[in-house]
Amino acid sequence: MQLLGRSYLNGEPIRVSVEGERIARVDPVWPNDDATQWPWIAPGLFDLQINGHKGIWFCDPKLTADQVLETLQAHFAFGITRLCPTLITASFDAFSAGLSAIRQACESEAWANKMVPGIHLEGPSISPEDGPRGAHPLSQVRPANWNEFSKLQEISGNRIRLVTIAPESGNAVEFIRQAVASGVTISIGHMGATPDQVTAAIDAGATMSTHLGNGAHGMLRRHPNYIWEQLGDHRLFACLITDGHHLPPSFIRSVMRAKSSLHTIITCDAAGLAGCPPGVYQIESGAVEILPEGKIVVAATPQYLAGSAQLTDACVAHAIKAAGISLRDAWDMASRNPARALKFEELRLARGSQADLVLFDFAGPGDEIHVRATVAAGELQFGKL
Repeated sequence: MQLLGRSYLNGEPIRVSVEGERIARVDPVWPNDDATQWPWIAPGLFDLQINGHKGIWFCDPKLTADQVLETLQAHFAFGITRLCPTLITASFDAFSAGLSAIRQACESEAWANKMVPGIHLEGPSISPEDGPRGAHPLSQVRPANWNEFSKLQEISGNRIRLVTIAPESGNAVEFIRQAVASGVTISIGHMGATPDQVTAAIDAGATMSTHLGNGAHGMLRRHPNYIWEQLGDHRLFACLITDGHHLPPSFIRSVMRAKSSLHTIITCDAAGLAGCPPGVYQIESGAVEILPEGKIVVAATPQYLAGSAQLTDACVAHAIKAAGISLRDAWDMASRNPARALKFEELRLARGSQADLVLFDFAGPGDEIHVRATVAAGELQFGKL
């Protein structure tokens, strides 16, 4: 398989040759026609936080393996070749059902197993307060419990690789230590923590901030507060939802300048309602509404967001416009940086890299990303070459 396009790194026309699941060669080419009409070519996107798609939620206690495969497959259309199915705060039985279905899906299809390098548990040990809790059901918020987590990890087939926890939740520091020692990455979020509690979580081994600036109080003292504490600590990757609704451009720019493009991660935090038409929908925590502009809010308190309706490609495009950054930096924040944060293979346009590749059109800041084709592990999964 050979793919022609302009490298997302510098715009150079290249030919990528694929043999099996790996890139065999990357060569410069000298086209006779106008190369600016060629699509861009880049490694596949990797999103750490996707909750489902088109009404299917990974935390649904009735989730089936076929629904998991259907949901995973849909994301190739957005240039996503790896993702962490995310289960938000739920009962042990609901977690167990979701994890079992994901495991069955991964064990039944090799492509799905490659697409899911890990699962993200977002909760249940988060703040019970309105605002920081977001759309997570209050009835299922509970202290960290290593025995419960160990059982869930066994059910998942050891696939849980990322956990979001609030630093002030019960048993948080000891849980973080145990999780990190077992190879799980800890991200802090959905919190009402003091600065000292944030520092204690980082000292214990937390290395990420879940959707920094969201899942937070509407009003905070100017300083100190838990956002500044995370922003100023070099040990944390900052995850941002750059969908155009969750964060103002000034906040995205400020985080970028504090963390740099090397320690900032783009995520879409797509809700299970992503891809559904506008309207009011019932989820476990209550009614949520998809507004005509694509914003998902808690119906009773519309100032609170309930996940995103946009996918990762749209978040990359918005970050370029909002933060004034390059295509290369924005794409790496949604591809290489998530892999670095979870210690998975970083995909590159280079010989030997796994052949996860995306061909897409993008005219520059203000334009959308239009995916033409997605290749995962050397197999065409979406579009035409």
